[in-house]
Amino acid sequence: MQNDMPVLEIKDLNVQRNGVAVIENATLTINRGDYVGIVGPNGGGKTSLLSAALGFLPYTGGSIRLFGVELASFSLWDKVAYISQHATNFEDQFPLTVRELVSLGCIQKGKLGRRFTQKDWQVVDSNLDFMGLSDVADRRIGQLSGGQKQRVFVAKALAHNPELILLDEPIVGVDSNAQERFYKKLSDLNVERKITILVVTHDLASVFCRMSKVMCVNKTVELAGITPELDANLLLKRAYGEHFHFVYHRHDCTGVFVNEH
Repeated sequence: MQNDMPVLEIKDLNVQRNGVAVIENATLTINRGDYVGIVGPNGGGKTSLLSAALGFLPYTGGSIRLFGVELASFSLWDKVAYISQHATNFEDQFPLTVRELVSLGCIQKGKLGRRFTQKDWQVVDSNLDFMGLSDVADRRIGQLSGGQKQRVFVAKALAHNPELILLDEPIVGVDSNAQERFYKKLSDLNVERKITILVVTHDLASVFCRMSKVMCVNKTVELAGITPELDANLLLKRAYGEHFHFVYHRHDCTGVFVNEH
């Protein structure tokens, strides 16, 4: 697969919620193999942009293409996986085990009720192993930590072999070590399996350490490659405001951002 093939193309996109513009004249191209951090202030339109790209939210102008096909005509949804910020919100007594929940990812549209094969279970176990979850495979999902739950939902998404994964604030409320492990696993997916990944996050250090592109969203949208030449501060100030200051040290994979009032 060529890395320069467009996976998501958005042109002159306008999106409204309750009659108020949340995305204006957005134009961008995500290529196969990109690992993109979507950042910006709360209420800036990050979730709205993802929702429009997936057809969940109507748009008032412009165009969206997935894998070269206009969104209205796109039907190959097995190529796409979406993990919402509310994916792990369920009762602690939820009865499924980790392995059983991940197995649901093997069920394709129109094939509900078919018997699982040995190959299906091999896929499940392989993805559990890849996400570092083999040791908790038989535990109930409600017994896991927040970071483990998020990795379970990525493993479930992987079960149907997607080419594009979109995640909306997947690690809200988990500690910094769990965040780092999670973004490292996404990096592994991107590098080893060539999966294109878009993730909405507030973890700027992980974006500039691990990802190949950064997308700044605050009604307008700006996409940039993360290179040594990129002036991250200038880019982020356009999204967050002139009061924003970001200090980043690539060599040790750490970063600090300061929101100065």
